[in-house]
Amino acid sequence: MELHLTGKTAIVTGASKGIGRAIVKELALEGVQVLATARNAQSLQALQQEIIAAGGVAPLLLAQDITAPGAPQQIAQYALVHLSQVDILVNNAGRSQPLDVVGNEADWDASMTLDFDRPRQLTQALLPHFMERRQGVILNLTSTYELRSLNGSAIAKAGIAAWSKGLAGQLGPYGIRVNCLQPGLIDTDNIRRYFNAEERRQFATQEIPLGDFGEPEDMANMAVFLVSPRARYITGTVAVVDGGMRRYAF
Repeated sequence: MELHLTGKTAIVTGASKGIGRAIVKELALEGVQVLATARNAQSLQALQQEIIAAGGVAPLLLAQDITAPGAPQQIAQYALVHLSQVDILVNNAGRSQPLDVVGNEADWDASMTLDFDRPRQLTQALLPHFMERRQGVILNLTSTYELRSLNGSAIAKAGIAAWSKGLAGQLGPYGIRVNCLQPGLIDTDNIRRYFNAEERRQFATQEIPLGDFGEPEDMANMAVFLVSPRARYITGTVAVVDGGMRRYAF
């Protein structure tokens, strides 16, 4: 299927590994000029070389800790200068943060900053540009698995889902689409720290109808479709990629 993405531009946060890395690569292979941003410059450079070798459009790179003060505004400004215009924003950066029922404030603050405040602030920095052009696509990565226990990231991502739906309603008249992409258990470093090989097999057998964890590419395939013109009539939704596990609140 032709996705009509050639010549588009995009920003992807948390781009150096896992789901973000896979999304950058798939977008680049579809002809999108991506600004890939994350903390690890070396991993970003390796991704750039991997994409070039695969025949994709070489991404622009920005090594930036998105939690640093002013980082969202700096990312937005860098993109507008070096890409000239931004068509797609993928807010992917995040990190699972299990918490005790009496969690300390530093962990709560860190999760809310990374998983809610920074995606909101980066989006808000780009909205005047999107609204002026009367077009744009925003895709926010949310969370599934931790909803049976307290997790700072999952709670912040619940806020992202509610915020995204409100944005979709208000920005639709400007031709701007806003959706969420919700993973189940995807085989990334963020998830591997909770499951050894045998625990993964047992959990997948009992809880996931398709029988195993997903791969980052499974998320990337859905992401690339949702940000493409093929999904022009999809907004305000939460798309789930979880192998049928169905642990979600939205």
